[in-house]
Amino acid sequence: MTQPASDSSCIALRGDMLSFRGDPFVDGLEACLHYQQDALVLLRDGRIDAVGPATELQPQLPAGTPVEHYPHALITAGFVDTHVHYPQLPILGARGLPLLDWLERYTFPAEQAYADLDHTRAMARLYLTENLRNGITSAAVFCTVHPQSVDALFEIAQGLDMRLVAGKVLMDRHAPPALCDTAQSGYDDSAALIARWHGQGRLGYAITPRFAPSSTPEQLEAAGTLWREHPDCFVQSHLSENLAEIAWVRELFPDARDYLDVYDRFGLLGPRAIYAHGIHLCEREYGRCHDSDTALAHCPTSNLFLGSGLFDLTAAKRAERPVRVGLGTDLGAGTSFSMLRTMDEAGKVAQLRDAPLSPAHALYLATRGGAHALHLDDRIGSIAPGMEADLAVLDLRATPLMAARMQHVDSLDEALAVLMTLGDDRVVRATWIAGVKRHDRDHGEPVTRRIL
Repeated sequence: MTQPASDSSCIALRGDMLSFRGDPFVDGLEACLHYQQDALVLLRDGRIDAVGPATELQPQLPAGTPVEHYPHALITAGFVDTHVHYPQLPILGARGLPLLDWLERYTFPAEQAYADLDHTRAMARLYLTENLRNGITSAAVFCTVHPQSVDALFEIAQGLDMRLVAGKVLMDRHAPPALCDTAQSGYDDSAALIARWHGQGRLGYAITPRFAPSSTPEQLEAAGTLWREHPDCFVQSHLSENLAEIAWVRELFPDARDYLDVYDRFGLLGPRAIYAHGIHLCEREYGRCHDSDTALAHCPTSNLFLGSGLFDLTAAKRAERPVRVGLGTDLGAGTSFSMLRTMDEAGKVAQLRDAPLSPAHALYLATRGGAHALHLDDRIGSIAPGMEADLAVLDLRATPLMAARMQHVDSLDEALAVLMTLGDDRVVRATWIAGVKRHDRDHGEPVTRRIL
């Protein structure tokens, strides 16, 4: 056989590979899980060019193609965080309080600091650096009311060629004056940011009302108008996180049938709309999410930390009307950047609901499930030819305890359980963004320093 000519745009990763071909909650795990021992994943020009057994593909590689070998590791799609507040990093780990008290005591004071551009840029750099250390390659991000909080984040993400969704918070009431815009200024600022950033490289803009109580009907109407004018944008907000919040929404919007209906009345449901939490939904709301193709972001570490409640994953994924669901870290009420820690907490929530979550199903939620929730699963979230080359390499022996425990593992399911239960940021050996290694645990982080 003649070896293909050298191609400097190629690189290959070798190791065990796990990905998903569909939604295992809907189609079953056996039909969706794709696991290949000693696989080769060929990356070319920012995309996945080929995937298969290393013994078959390696002889077909273009001459001189570098191969990064990852023994005792698992190559997966990069993690997708479907809900996070990067401006809240300075309050990460503060005392847990009920939601509305949390906003007043910690969130609003922290977000006022983003009027300072140097602070904003520093937090954006820290946020994206930590994402890479934790294998998070895409996220749906809340910024602050300040347009520059979007500019700073997108500028750095663009330099990394990262697929990122983010937006300026819309909030014209029930917040400190320094954090309030108006229906008109929020519309104008968002429209300008859409023109500047949406579709630039791998960036997407999300129209972002914080939550129904902090926007007047006029502002929610403006947000719906903005989405009709830019239907390929995203929408993100919060939904039914806390019982006191739900009661407040009922007082503010007495004509709405339920919390979800508030957003529905303003045209804010549909594909590429994702709502965080959704803990206390009724059957009508689940059905409306399904019918409108609206997604939910399950944020277990935040929900437990604030005592908000236990997300009902079984109800959300009911076979006759499944809802798109991804995982969210929800920093800073969320307590960890690690999607492995988030998976573990999701498993505990499921146990408390007497509906165990398998480790493979949890990994789906953190990868292809998140991409599916954002309607980006045709581009990211799985390892297959043609997909964008966003990957995480997970070291199964990252700590002495994990190395010892893995000696007693006798199945893939058990290995994933150990990874999910004992793993954290130390597990992420490498993070690849669009075919470029942007984090290398074992050799420091020079791959990102000049960009970040």
